[in-house]
Amino acid sequence: MTASVPVSAAARTGDAPQGAARRTRTRRTSAWSVRAPLLPALVFVIAVTQLPFVATLVLSLFDWNAFHPGSRRFTGLSNYAAVLGDTGVRDAVVTTVALTASVVIAALILGLALALLLDRRFPGRALVRTMLITPFLLVPVAAALLWKHLLLNPEYGLLNGALAWAARLLGAGDAPQPDWISDAPLIAVGTALVWQWTPFMMLIVLAGLRSRPYGIAEAARLDGASEAQIFRYLTLPHLRRYLELGALLGSIHIVQNFDAVFTITSGSLGTANLPYTVYQIFYQAHEYGQASAAGVLVVLGSLVIASVALRVVSSLLRGEASRG
Repeated sequence: MTASVPVSAAARTGDAPQGAARRTRTRRTSAWSVRAPLLPALVFVIAVTQLPFVATLVLSLFDWNAFHPGSRRFTGLSNYAAVLGDTGVRDAVVTTVALTASVVIAALILGLALALLLDRRFPGRALVRTMLITPFLLVPVAAALLWKHLLLNPEYGLLNGALAWAARLLGAGDAPQPDWISDAPLIAVGTALVWQWTPFMMLIVLAGLRSRPYGIAEAARLDGASEAQIFRYLTLPHLRRYLELGALLGSIHIVQNFDAVFTITSGSLGTANLPYTVYQIFYQAHEYGQASAAGVLVVLGSLVIASVALRVVSSLLRGEASRG
């Protein structure tokens, strides 16, 4: 009897590491059983997104002109130096930053105002919400063509037609008929982008408004808080993460916008942004190496501008909350 005790204890001591190893293998098997179905999607995402970027990165290290395909050679970082030293590219960077900042800020403010309107109950709210979402559902080229011809055209555009109608109504004689695209090209492009991206911001903010706890707002009203105070101290801090998300996604997409610039102004009159400059280098100058280098810089610039926009919006909202 006395000898059986150490034997059973030794058996139990020897089984402990084996049991732990079995549990570890079981956990790994269960983890892989969950991850394995996701592997094809991961491989597809890498193949679609990362492999083209790696190919672009490799091409940016070569001097490659389509008119001289046999003279392709490795040049290292000379394409980046040529792109960064180009005054047209530097002007495109300034245009891209100005266009992105103005469009994101204006779309956020308008989207917030429209979301606050749609958060209230009124007759026909569903119809109004559908109509406000429509601009975001349009194809970008179609939206740009609509603004170029239907609204901003100096001869038959609706804006000049409205000016002429108002002048006749007031008896003021001939109304001015400005050429909106030639007189204010960057504003024309920015207005079209704001019109198309405001519904996107509105949907994000509206989702945030629907997720706020209404009991706190009702308690604040019972305590005598005004609607302005409820918005400043309760609603706006709650919407902070949604406004940050809208600023981040909007900055990423607007930095890469090509359709509006190409369709409305064809990159003329100082409206050429970075994507349009890449198009010019690639399809017009046929400098594949320099175009690839410019494309890499566009990706890096998109990340930088999106990060800066996110930090600016976050700091503004945090400062507002701290003052409250």
